[in-house]
Amino acid sequence: MGETSQLAALGSSAKSVRIAGRRRTSWVDRHFARLAVLPTTVLMLLVFGIPLLFSAWLSLEGWSPDQNLFGGKFNGLANYDDLLTDPEFIGSLILTLQYTVVVVTAELGVGLGIALLLNIDLPWIGVFRTLLIIPMMITPVVAAFCWKLLLDPDHGVINYFLQQHIVWLGRPGTALLSVAVVNIWQNAPYVAILLLAGLRSLPTEPVEAAKIDGASRFQMFWHITLPLLRPYLMVAMLLRMIFEFRSFDNVYVLTSGGPANSTMTLSMYTYLASFVRFDLSLGAAAAWMMLLISLIMCGFFIALVRRRDAN
Repeated sequence: MGETSQLAALGSSAKSVRIAGRRRTSWVDRHFARLAVLPTTVLMLLVFGIPLLFSAWLSLEGWSPDQNLFGGKFNGLANYDDLLTDPEFIGSLILTLQYTVVVVTAELGVGLGIALLLNIDLPWIGVFRTLLIIPMMITPVVAAFCWKLLLDPDHGVINYFLQQHIVWLGRPGTALLSVAVVNIWQNAPYVAILLLAGLRSLPTEPVEAAKIDGASRFQMFWHITLPLLRPYLMVAMLLRMIFEFRSFDNVYVLTSGGPANSTMTLSMYTYLASFVRFDLSLGAAAAWMMLLISLIMCGFFIALVRRRDAN
């Protein structure tokens, strides 16, 4: 009887161990995805979270160059109040919004036109599709320096062909236009690649049915291709809005915000406030204002897309 009870106890304990092991295994299975991304999440929080928190604290300080980074006096929202009452900041905000709308619209239009052309199956079309990515592969700073040489009023190729002496980057009327053209040249291919991928994946049955019904090319594009391509257009628009709103590289290299603040974007304003005037508190506040405006724009855009999808 004693041996029987011992065997029963051993069997019961072994069964308990198996049940506990199965429970641990099932718990690991359920949370495997979270456990797998946990190291990356912690690393990203350390790399990005700490600087973000520090910049947020710095934006609430009254810091001066003769103090250490943690030696500033807590000012609350005084830096944000200074920004909202600064005519230069308000001007740069309005300029950035206008610039973003115009450039993104132009990039979408040019990108859509290029995508439609490259969607035609012709000999050597693959070569042209490959050449399309060249502007994207050039570093923005290098591309801006190349364009600065092309736009040089005395030795530039553009003035040579136009047979005119135009100071493209030295006049308020042409400086912003030149910066916009450089950005469109470099980023429209990105939009074209996104839209070309969408065009290549669209179903052919609606177009074939429209051809049988006698629809023209414009009618097929406007009533069939464009509505089917709308999700890709929305993604391209959202991405380009985010990147153009914080555009800095081309502006810094080509004009540095001048002449007469005609190209003073928010990114340029933040840079000058932080690293030229060494007002890090005001620069941090400007950076957080940029982030807040970007989040509002993205939230509005996503809400608009969801509302359209719901209808």
